[in-house]
Amino acid sequence: MSNADELLRIEGIRKTFPGVVALDGVDFDLRRGEVHVLLGENGAGKSTLIKMLSGACTPDAGRILVGGEEVRISGAQDSERLGIATIYQEFNLVPDLTVAENIFLGRQPRRFGMIDRKRMEAEAADLLERVGVHVSPRARVRELGIARLQMVEIAKALSLDARVLIMDEPTAVLTSEEVEKLFAIVRRLREDGVGIVFITHHLEEITALGDRVTVLRDGKSVGQVPAATPEEELVRLMVGRSIEQQYPRQRADAGSALLNVEGLTRDGVFHDVSFEVHAGEVVGIAGLVGAGRTEVVRAVFGADPYDKGAVKVAGARIPRHDVNAAMEAGVGLVPEDRKGQGLVLDASVEENLGLVTLRSATRAGLVDLKGQRTAAARIAEQLGVRMAGLGQHVRTLSGGNQQKVVIGKWLLANTKVLILDEPTRGIDVGAKVEIYQLINELTAQGAAVLMISSDLPEVLGMSDRVLVMAQGRIAGELPAAEATQDAVMALAVSAPATEAPSTPTTDALSTPTTEVEAPRGH
Repeated sequence: MSNADELLRIEGIRKTFPGVVALDGVDFDLRRGEVHVLLGENGAGKSTLIKMLSGACTPDAGRILVGGEEVRISGAQDSERLGIATIYQEFNLVPDLTVAENIFLGRQPRRFGMIDRKRMEAEAADLLERVGVHVSPRARVRELGIARLQMVEIAKALSLDARVLIMDEPTAVLTSEEVEKLFAIVRRLREDGVGIVFITHHLEEITALGDRVTVLRDGKSVGQVPAATPEEELVRLMVGRSIEQQYPRQRADAGSALLNVEGLTRDGVFHDVSFEVHAGEVVGIAGLVGAGRTEVVRAVFGADPYDKGAVKVAGARIPRHDVNAAMEAGVGLVPEDRKGQGLVLDASVEENLGLVTLRSATRAGLVDLKGQRTAAARIAEQLGVRMAGLGQHVRTLSGGNQQKVVIGKWLLANTKVLILDEPTRGIDVGAKVEIYQLINELTAQGAAVLMISSDLPEVLGMSDRVLVMAQGRIAGELPAAEATQDAVMALAVSAPATEAPSTPTTDALSTPTTEVEAPRGH
């Protein structure tokens, strides 16, 4: 490799936050026309490293070189000037502006002192065509689904003439078809000489796309290996140990039915949905995008209304559309959007863990703060939440630790029926296994678990029974011994015997989209 091929080099970077060493002597380099994968568990230091490059924070020690010259990146403008663009998991787009306005935000082309809208939209159209997405430059961003938002972010990065593109979990919320489209774009950018830092938790994506891999663990770079390195070795480098069993399902015989759902119907969304979940078992729900899975479990929890049917816990009927009644009956929901719906991000770990039990811990208008703190400390230790202390803001935790807090608040409430909607989305392989062990502990204590996941191997690996939804109905039920990928897919694409409700899909570069069609083994 010649020096001219090196776009970026990081040497001995160190960064500390109160009580935490986020990065400790990390080295990393990026070459022209390569995809360099940054791999590590949640909390390993990946996010801090890319924040250094995007100007969100500055290192305490070490240096950053761009094009062989040492630089100081003190803000986003410095990063952009150096040709570095970052696409975060949470998109940095303004919903009420158009696609073109977002792409050129703060850098709109002007003519005679006025924004040259015609030129801006024409240049945006060229960029959108380059990334292969068919969307009008005049479309409002709020009208777009996740996949198109991802492509708009890439178009925005290209408008900066970025030589270094950092992509943080870009496939986390994409279907397999959308992932392939994204990969095609990344390969084209690589051919154009762009250097790409690619962060992913899906190990199968590394061999499909990557050239090299740098592995971080506990804030240190523990190895740089070829992308063809076997997954078992990558896992060992990430977590410092081998994971012998990826889906450690440990279940005794199921007990009596704790949750009964009978003929649940919401006009236009789902119809005549019936099932039960027994004490000590995990029931998985699989299906395509728009099949109605999330809508059903939100109705069970009382978050959304339904028109007909009944929900019973331990034989007692729960009033419809009544979250408090569901919680009092022992039902808990870990939502798909943990940051938007499962956590109060600017509150502490202690406060988030006590959210569900706050009412029961209140007497005569006074909260038993000491009792809440003791209980929160116990559950945080039990779950192994990595934190500086109970007072740390949840926003600053890694994704896996945030998910532990979401689950922990329901454990504190002695939940009988726990509904998990995409429980391991966006968290690493080591943290996933810890979540699976928590599920095992819950079922061992006699709880019932209802789990939605778009990761089909996860559904098959952790479920005692699998319910498959298609077009708002239960298309079939498979015991663990008969639940294979082919069997689930056959039911997921089946047409109901009677006309089914039409549920719009959310995001797509093309339709129909399939969320379970491609196994995401990690």
